[in-house]
Amino acid sequence: MNIKPIRNDQDLKQAFKQLEAVFQAPEGSIEADTRDVLVTLIEAYENQYYPIEHAEPVEAIKFQMENLNLSRQDLERYLGAPSKVSEVLNRKRPLSLSMIKKLHQELHIPYESLIH
Repeated sequence: MNIKPIRNDQDLKQAFKQLEAVFQAPEGSIEADTRDVLVTLIEAYENQYYPIEHAEPVEAIKFQMENLNLSRQDLERYLGAPSKVSEVLNRKRPLSLSMIKKLHQELHIPYESLIH
């Protein structure tokens, strides 16, 4: 397979077509090596031209609440009293460093999203 740099969106489409052909290749095969190189090229291009912004803190918390099926009451463990939970979720109170640390460690929310 002929692999070349991805310089524009047309090259990106072609790289995806090539990737599709080798996506499920067995590890250790030449096709798997091709897949790994293509994935690296595609990620580099997308990171440069289509970066994904980190979520805003409250949105990140709400997203993880939904994923983990947590209630506002469950957040008291990380944010404090019910009034603090309400203020944070209504964007009336910023997250403290201790809140950020607990949310990251316990709920695995990226620091980048919590500090945004």
